[in-house]
Amino acid sequence: MGQRPGQGGFSSSYNTSAMSTEKNAPAHDQSRADDVPAAGQETVCETNGGEQSATAESPLMAKVRQLPNRPGVYLMKDGQGRVIYVGKAKNLRHRVAHYFTRQAAQDRRTADLVRLIADFDYLEAETEVDALLMEARLIKDIQPRFNIELKDDKSFPYLQIRLREPYPRVEFTRSPRQRGVKLYGPFTSARGLRAAIQVLQRIFKFRTCSLDIDPGESNWRWYRPCILHSIGQCTAPCNLRVSPEDYREQIRQLRMVLEGKKNQLIQEMEVQMREAAAQLQFEKAARLRDDIRALQALQLRGELDKHVQPEVFVMNPKRGVLGLQKVLRLAKPPRVIEGFDIAHLQGSDAVGSLVTFLDGLPFKPGYRRFRIRTVSGVDDFAALREVLTRRYRRLLADPEGVTPDVVLIDGGKGQLHAARDAFVALGMEPPVLLALAKREELIFCLDRDEPLRLSRASAALRLLQYVRDEAHRFAQHYHHLLRHKHLEED
Repeated sequence: MGQRPGQGGFSSSYNTSAMSTEKNAPAHDQSRADDVPAAGQETVCETNGGEQSATAESPLMAKVRQLPNRPGVYLMKDGQGRVIYVGKAKNLRHRVAHYFTRQAAQDRRTADLVRLIADFDYLEAETEVDALLMEARLIKDIQPRFNIELKDDKSFPYLQIRLREPYPRVEFTRSPRQRGVKLYGPFTSARGLRAAIQVLQRIFKFRTCSLDIDPGESNWRWYRPCILHSIGQCTAPCNLRVSPEDYREQIRQLRMVLEGKKNQLIQEMEVQMREAAAQLQFEKAARLRDDIRALQALQLRGELDKHVQPEVFVMNPKRGVLGLQKVLRLAKPPRVIEGFDIAHLQGSDAVGSLVTFLDGLPFKPGYRRFRIRTVSGVDDFAALREVLTRRYRRLLADPEGVTPDVVLIDGGKGQLHAARDAFVALGMEPPVLLALAKREELIFCLDRDEPLRLSRASAALRLLQYVRDEAHRFAQHYHHLLRHKHLEED
């Protein structure tokens, strides 16, 4: 089959009505392979006729070698031409080749599927993001036997748009609503869906928050937009900076991409851009031009690995935020938390890290790393002062910058006071400033003489631990990169 993206419907050879009724079919392993068996390498292909010789390459392996090294979706078929499994791939040739290796034939997670594969088809996609969306649409339409658990199990992730809201929110959910929403999915990978939402949000600037925004209430004009607006990933309906009509146009365009109509959308926008230029509406034309380029950039750079958020959530994010509000006696939940850490080896290759959490979850576009410039030797306090000074001096110079609700330092009372000194030197009133010490997990605050000791099961403590550990991981990663670079130079 091998259609290029944008060519329209699917081959009529798909027997979508002949889905197997075996409800207990084993779920197929979602792992990915990176290597294509080389010519002559031992491969196995059981196509209802037994195992073929490894020295005589099977017809299916010959077909595999004709696959492109591009993202796409593959469809495995049985001897009756029925689609029994749909999967996505960053590299079609590498991924499909894995099914015809001895390892796949013997692995209990894939053996049942491999024995039934008699043929396969594929659809190329422009990007890995497009492949993810295409896979979800095909699974929903075809309902293959080996994707049966995905079809029936509501714990799998969906992308949900709440259409009845004046400013429809876009959200990741494992418990989709029954009414008033448009659902896309189910998706095979929660990690992939979260990454795709981030990629798409940079273009369509939709909101993902849980606010119930009423455009008829003027009080929303005084609401402070979150960090997503300051970095250009949301049009800030919470501050009524966009009309409901214009925001719904954003959602309409998003839905076109989710439904596989991206090329059609680009054509529409090109017509609008030319009309705006002809009417001397140059700002509108320039905005449309930038939006078109963003969509085209997605076609070039839409790789999921670049946008993945950390996937292991050690607590309920909402409970952690609300718990932190209660423990710290804050007037409202802390939406934005920034965490800092310092890493070095006996003073060499010293670096600092900044991680940002939004509504209790890691927000990767807010991550920053710093190479220490002004400190020599082992002086964590001075290094910390430098990092915070550089971070918040930049924030003060940005009129659209968002001050975090909480700043968390990895350390104890000494690190806390060093952080305070950085804010004093800038003449800036610090936000809620905390330090979290390891081992005893004590929380040091500027306005308390004694540290806070929370239960190890506390959602608030777990959230702070998550922020601290993520800042530590990010700093260590950068430090190791610099060390390896210097070792290679030596």
